Amino acid sequence: MKKTLIFLLLASIQFVNSQELALVKKNSKIGYISKDGSFKIEPQYKSARSFSDGLAAVENGGKWGFIDSKGSWVIPADFKDAKDFNNGIAVVQKDKEWVYIDKKGEIQKAPASEKLFDFNNGVAFIRQNNKVGLINNKMAVVLEPKYDQIKSFENGYARVELNKNWGIINTEGKEVVEPAYAEIGNYFKGTTWARKDKTFGLVSGGKFTPVDGAEKIWDFETQDLTFAKKNGKIGYIDLKGNWAILPIYDKGKAFSKNLAPVLVGKKWGFINPEGKFVIEPTYNDAEVFSTNGLAPVKESNWGFINESGKLIIPTQYGITTNAIIAMFVQQDKGFIDGVARVKNEGKWGFLKPDGTVLSNQWFENAELFSKSAEKPQPAATPVEAPKQETKTTKPAAKATAKPAAKKKK
Repeated sequence: MKKTLIFLLLASIQFVNSQELALVKKNSKIGYISKDGSFKIEPQYKSARSFSDGLAAVENGGKWGFIDSKGSWVIPADFKDAKDFNNGIAVVQKDKEWVYIDKKGEIQKAPASEKLFDFNNGVAFIRQNNKVGLINNKMAVVLEPKYDQIKSFENGYARVELNKNWGIINTEGKEVVEPAYAEIGNYFKGTTWARKDKTFGLVSGGKFTPVDGAEKIWDFETQDLTFAKKNGKIGYIDLKGNWAILPIYDKGKAFSKNLAPVLVGKKWGFINPEGKFVIEPTYNDAEVFSTNGLAPVKESNWGFINESGKLIIPTQYGITTNAIIAMFVQQDKGFIDGVARVKNEGKWGFLKPDGTVLSNQWFENAELFSKSAEKPQPAATPVEAPKQETKTTKPAAKATAKPAAKKKK
């Protein structure tokens, strides 16, 4: 009996730690709901941010502080502004100065930097003399400032620019692809796309392999195929740079669940890795499949189909987009962790896979669900979506923490 109680207690703790909350706005006030649709924190804030790293920044009386998932103040509202916690550190504005604080609200002494940047994947940028390097969440320098520009980390890797050439580093500051290319993509299974002079190809093991006739290549995302352009048409290449699907489509998007949206003429359908249509092109627009096997498709509005092409949720909604979400682990449109944020008649709500609306509620605004409790993790383990830089002044053209845009054709 005692062992059973201990097991149930541990299971309960694990559930609490993995709970997700979403910021919603109702009657002009902000609160937080759980996945069952109930309010865990009643709407009461004029301004607030989503939970990140176990805490949410909220405004009270013109000052910002941080609350936990019960709505209790963990760090008093004592700041002029506050950004999200990430890897145990947040950037806040105290009086006129931007500083780092830990989860106790204590100011952290950071190495000299011309501006402060948010943490992401266990590291943050520092900028000195227009060069960019890295620090960890212990405020130790991981990489002395040496690059002209570093993009946000994605899955533990970031694109770097040095003397107008691009390469890739990891969170330890080690170069995994030397800066030798005019353009470069993300790092996926030890491979990236790159442009050398006017030639597009793939880089793996330090070797550049041209892709026959490629005029552009897009990032690999969740599968070993990505879309590329040749003679103005879209096809798909594999990790070795071979054309796995001939370039015959007008536009294309990423593979997910072994299906990829492609445009033929004015209509979108879905092909499999052999290039055969599984879902005929009949839609005005289409997005990639989410992990739950549903994909957004558009007629006059958006609905959702399953992998056999059956319309599961009628096309009557607007769908959410968020370019900040990591495309390696989440889709920026459609179902994310079991729910889809949609708009209907000017209100926002969350759809469940069966097409019902979570708790049958609609809100003035609704943000994506995020973890409301911190999970223990190594400092440099890539587990969260890349976030934009914190701006204390206008960002310079060099040294940006913004992730490279995910363009889709």
